[in-house]
Amino acid sequence: MISASNPLVLVGAGNMGGAMLNGWLDAKTDPATIVVIDPKLSDTMAARLKEAGVRHETSAPTDITAGILMLAVKPQVMEAVASGLRGLVGPETVTLSVAAGKTISFFEELLGGAVVRSIPNTPAMVGRGITGAVANAAVSAEAKAQIDRLLSVCGPVEWLEEEAMIDAVTAVSGSGPAYVFYLVECMAEAGRKLGLPADLAMRLARATVTGAGELMHRSPDGAAKLRENVTSPNGTTAAALDVLMAEEALQPIFDEALAAAASRSRELAG
Repeated sequence: MISASNPLVLVGAGNMGGAMLNGWLDAKTDPATIVVIDPKLSDTMAARLKEAGVRHETSAPTDITAGILMLAVKPQVMEAVASGLRGLVGPETVTLSVAAGKTISFFEELLGGAVVRSIPNTPAMVGRGITGAVANAAVSAEAKAQIDRLLSVCGPVEWLEEEAMIDAVTAVSGSGPAYVFYLVECMAEAGRKLGLPADLAMRLARATVTGAGELMHRSPDGAAKLRENVTSPNGTTAAALDVLMAEEALQPIFDEALAAAASRSRELAG
């Protein structure tokens, strides 16, 4: 579906778009099938494009029709940016969005045709993200499979049965890395209050969370089983979990927090 004559057009090569682009190039995607549109590339990205031989434009070119048009710009500027891309859309073009808060109908009205809406997360920048995605009825099985391959360079892709699930995906995985980073902050602060130097407490908390994440990544066991494996009866871990797992402790807070995130996602979608 993508080729030199109908390329993969990436609009926005910042953090998320740049992560995807680096993944494609590392996976040996033919650079002749990629066009990047970005008015102001970072020096690092500009050098990467030049080295790889990827075409770069500061605005929409007039000599191509996109096979896949991937929009990786902030939701606040999406309408203004996408309005200038209509000339890139042909009968076979699939629009792929990685922006929160913009619905399939938004892109259908603005650009028409086949649309995939996706929600990746920031660990995509190190190839360890996860993406939730949903396609409209105009997206063919072939196009869906190709988009799956493109998104998968940064981690697994979960295809959703209906667009309404996107808000929950945004709350769990899209915003989720921030919750984990805050967990590290809380652990480090608690360690400081127990008498550890602040920098040591942060190193311990950070290494613990990243190590636990890697263990969970590699282990076939579920999160509950891994937790149980660490928890000796009447031991120190059990004492802490008695607090964290109390009826009005962590789970209700997460319920409320993720509900707030999902609600805000719906608000942004209008």
